[in-house]
Amino acid sequence: MRFNRKTYAGVVEGDMTPMIDMTFQLIAFFMVLINFSDTEQDQRVNLPSSELAKPPETAYVEPITIQMTADETILFGSRELGSGEAGIEELAVDLKREARLLRAYGKVGLAEVTVVIRADHNARTGRVQEIIQACQEADFETFALRGRQSDVTTLYE
Repeated sequence: MRFNRKTYAGVVEGDMTPMIDMTFQLIAFFMVLINFSDTEQDQRVNLPSSELAKPPETAYVEPITIQMTADETILFGSRELGSGEAGIEELAVDLKREARLLRAYGKVGLAEVTVVIRADHNARTGRVQEIIQACQEADFETFALRGRQSDVTTLYE
């Protein structure tokens, strides 16, 4: 009996389907684990502690985050605006531009926009009030102040 050997001269490739499938499963797994609320937090801002600080029950419809570091440098979006009166003036200009854009292209009104203010615990309260005033001049109405939740009592009798 005679057997003919068939030789295959082509390139043999492995099946990549299981590897691609596993890659997509890992991407989906890590997307579920990522906390997107931390993406707009700057590590230079050390929030004040309070027993009254609680996370919001529902997500904000249209949040705008403003941050202030211990040296009162204002951070808005990806920009560092500076400190003091110059920083407040730059913030006011940026907020008015943001309000114009929201009016022109936004799906919600300015009343539904929540301005989230994250100020360092060493920042002066007067500067936070100036930030709120600049927001009000740009017609923003809703504000949320951020703090770190603490079990230690922070209320004074």
